[in-house]
Amino acid sequence: MLSDKVRPKRRMMTDINVVPYIDVMLVLLVVFMVTAPLLTQGIKVDLPSAEGQAIDAQQEPIVLSVNASGEYFINLGESKTAKSLQDIGDMVKNVRQGKPNIPVFVEGDEGASYGSIARLLGYMQSIDVQDVGLVTDPSQQ
Repeated sequence: MLSDKVRPKRRMMTDINVVPYIDVMLVLLVVFMVTAPLLTQGIKVDLPSAEGQAIDAQQEPIVLSVNASGEYFINLGESKTAKSLQDIGDMVKNVRQGKPNIPVFVEGDEGASYGSIARLLGYMQSIDVQDVGLVTDPSQQ
């Protein structure tokens, strides 16, 4: 009778089960690996090829794009609508007020007219943006 009432004591489990956490981490890793290449935003531009050294940018640069039809775009925000030179200049000035050393790069489509790119470079110079770089694609050689 006494043995019916006495139950064996169970040991408490003191270990943390980390397998579910590892599973969640691996799923998140796969999600980020799949979505990271899709996050590059911008306009489809066929870059001309040229030789040169890669620039190590410590900050995220401002990238201005000129497509084949001569429309101007900027990589700020999610908008992919064409902007005027005045709008692009205002946006560049606003960003560079807080970070004056942020680099500005121009991606000109290979089919864009020289005049469109020259107007953009001239406008950047007129608003005192002196350090403008041109982006080329070295892999097409």
